[in-house]
Amino acid sequence: MSESQFVSSNDIRTRFSQAMSRMYRQEVPQYGALVQLVAEVNAQTLAAEPGLARQLSESGEIERLDAERHGAIRLGTPAELATMRRLFAVMGMQPVGYYDLSVAGVPVHSTAFRPVADAALMSNPFRVFTSLLRLELIADEALRIKAASILERRRIFTKGALALIERFERAGGLTAKEADEFVAEALQTFCWHAEATVDGQTYDKLQQAHRLIADVVCFKGPHINHLTPRTLDIDAAQAAMPRCGIIAKEFIEGPPRRRCAILLRQTSFKALEEKVLFQGDDGRRSGTHTARFGEIEHRGIALTRAGRQRYDQLLADVRDGAVANEDAEAYARRLALAFEAFPDDYDTLRREGLGFFRYVLTAQGKAAVGAADFESSSRELEDLMAEGLVRAQPMVYEDFLPVSAAGIFQSNLGSVERKHYAAQDDQAAFEAALGAAVHDEIELYAQAQTRSIEQVRRAFQAPVSA
Repeated sequence: MSESQFVSSNDIRTRFSQAMSRMYRQEVPQYGALVQLVAEVNAQTLAAEPGLARQLSESGEIERLDAERHGAIRLGTPAELATMRRLFAVMGMQPVGYYDLSVAGVPVHSTAFRPVADAALMSNPFRVFTSLLRLELIADEALRIKAASILERRRIFTKGALALIERFERAGGLTAKEADEFVAEALQTFCWHAEATVDGQTYDKLQQAHRLIADVVCFKGPHINHLTPRTLDIDAAQAAMPRCGIIAKEFIEGPPRRRCAILLRQTSFKALEEKVLFQGDDGRRSGTHTARFGEIEHRGIALTRAGRQRYDQLLADVRDGAVANEDAEAYARRLALAFEAFPDDYDTLRREGLGFFRYVLTAQGKAAVGAADFESSSRELEDLMAEGLVRAQPMVYEDFLPVSAAGIFQSNLGSVERKHYAAQDDQAAFEAALGAAVHDEIELYAQAQTRSIEQVRRAFQAPVSA
């Protein structure tokens, strides 16, 4: 079959993300209210901030704003993770970044499956934060062995999904009909199952070890535990949530509010209590399980390695200075005060090498290079920018922050869940389970910035130095 008969991975990813959103709205009705709230906040923000609207329009970000979603799942075994990598590959999504959440008391390590090419990100940036349970962190040996046995028996992928993954790998693509079948089959892995695979006693023991462990081990599959629309003003969304009957977490994770947003800010509504039926020889016992919630994200500029180091240190200083029973307002004040040391304008971020930018020709630059008699006074990038021929666009951060991710998890697991594990970064073991190396997210941004400079160079047909 010729490649022309295949639909693109971008198209399959879009179909899947839209189907996932429809499913989650049905399963968690409050998520639909959250999406509507974010759409209203975004419209108000764009109307009130024409400069932001212009920036998003010029970069092409405004077209993908409503399509922004990220989801999160938790897997139980290396085999599940390896197959999930193959499933996401059908949608053009690759593993980016390694996140050790054990340092924050969450017994998982993770990656984010997402598109990596510039065009693919612009088409649809859907991402899924994917965690693998670390059974070795269960202290009770008998419980650890039992959990492993339960997980080894389950099969989270349908036969149809596996067949279509293999079809994609053999043929190099899927037809439109096969793509629709793939989306329907793959979606079954992520849907909610109200029937637990264990008895109530086993569930209770796993809950006592850690709520997240029970969430991973006791069900038929890795139900999507949240979806996340992108807002342009997370503070406004956070303030509006209670007015819409949505109970928000106490404070926003990530950096403070700034003129020039950096990295990622996140908030969520409290996880739902959902009815569950547990297995048993004497009939099924009804109960409840709490795991799934709604989240909002506000994305800013991607930081360079130097920028990330400065961000991580400032955040660590704030968290180390936390006092007992500190409320959200007091934390926000300390956070804002600490981050006064971090430049809050794009030009400084760029000149100090703290943020990543895409360099593009302005309308004046495009007109100039098209003129037969054009000669630039300089081929230096800074001079071309000063002449108004080239513009630097802030590069959107497409990834996640381990401390923030853990904070979101913990806020939906309850304060009693603040377990303490020693930091146990084990990227090698994670990649062995995955069956592939993860991309270094900072290197991806650096490569994208370099490509943009090379495009400027080719436009002027002469060397341009950064």
